[in-house]
Amino acid sequence: MCIKERNVSDSTCKKLLRDKGCFADLCNYAFFQGRQVIQPEELVSRENDLSTLIGKVDKPTEIKRYRDVVRKASIHGEYVIIGVEHQSTFDEKMIFRILNYDATIYINQVESKQEVYPVGSFVFYTGDKEWKSPETLKETLKNIPPEMEPYINDWRLPVVELKTIDARKLINQRLKEIVEISQSMFAGNYDDLRNNRKIEIENFMMAATFTRTKIKREDLPEGDEINMCEAMDRLFQRFENQGMEKGKIIGFEKGKSDTLKEQLKVKLGTLSRPLEKQLTNTSLEKLNELTLNIFNVTSEEDVLRIIN
Repeated sequence: MCIKERNVSDSTCKKLLRDKGCFADLCNYAFFQGRQVIQPEELVSRENDLSTLIGKVDKPTEIKRYRDVVRKASIHGEYVIIGVEHQSTFDEKMIFRILNYDATIYINQVESKQEVYPVGSFVFYTGDKEWKSPETLKETLKNIPPEMEPYINDWRLPVVELKTIDARKLINQRLKEIVEISQSMFAGNYDDLRNNRKIEIENFMMAATFTRTKIKREDLPEGDEINMCEAMDRLFQRFENQGMEKGKIIGFEKGKSDTLKEQLKVKLGTLSRPLEKQLTNTSLEKLNELTLNIFNVTSEEDVLRIIN
């Protein structure tokens, strides 16, 4: 992903999580499997400048003053600082960055000579490939002597993947809507998008940004809300009038083929370059057929029989 696309995705994430309801719901999913522990009305700050959260520091130990999103929350009357780091690409060193950010907050709190609040962080990952990085510090370290293992401090890194969030555990309608639309876009599922319900245009465009789906605001009906069935029909009709394939235009086929490539690599161990190229150019209809038969595939020949 280019820097411009990443910056747009980061800005979209920050805008989404300025919404207290979305922030609280995502935190509850990350930390408590959807149990409603953090309440939107208990979020007492929405600043990402740490100085507003911990007070003035004369000589702050400061490597990164600004985090992506950070809030102070009250849980049963006790304060905690929560940091959310947005990632649109995989970063195998993320655990060290989180450790660094959290430690910096603790040190700055100490230097501010005020009460030290606990810090909890997680990653909100909006990439289309599976996040495979270890989620604890110890998992990344090599050859810890057994005798020393109990004395090596650990650090946890919860990761919430947009592509695999269980939307049933979300209660905030806006966040749930964005997650569901994003997952349909990732999967290239046109039928799921084309359902008869109204959604906010901004939510649809946020999902398009997260999934790198190439839809412009002017391609959709006017107004703050759109009927999904009507909007998708109008969108694809416009593309078809221009002689374009609807799936390719919004990147559905690419998302579908990329997902299938990863699944086939796991199943077959490897994938030849000619087959990868052919999958990239395969129609959405054939990709869907391959998805339905993925468990019956044992060789590249099986794949070719299905898509040809």
